[in-house]
Amino acid sequence: MNDEVPGQPRVVLVTSPGCHLCDDAREIVARVCQAVDVGWREESIRGNPRLADRYSDLVPVVLVDGSEHAAWRVDEGGLRSALLVRGDD
Repeated sequence: MNDEVPGQPRVVLVTSPGCHLCDDAREIVARVCQAVDVGWREESIRGNPRLADRYSDLVPVVLVDGSEHAAWRVDEGGLRSALLVRGDD
């Protein structure tokens, strides 16, 4: 069981349209989050100036509990470990 707040997924994937690395990251994030029963959502930098200013050169970016976890490439094992460690608190 996880302790996420309803409506506030623990993982946010920041993406850009047409980004092949984002496509790869989306698959990994979805697979890991499903396996460890953690909510996630995707947010595009398109139409979001705050995200675009901060992350446009780094996408895809994975945020875990509001902190930057990974950029460009997502390590499946690393993401799983980060979610399980936090989930055991």
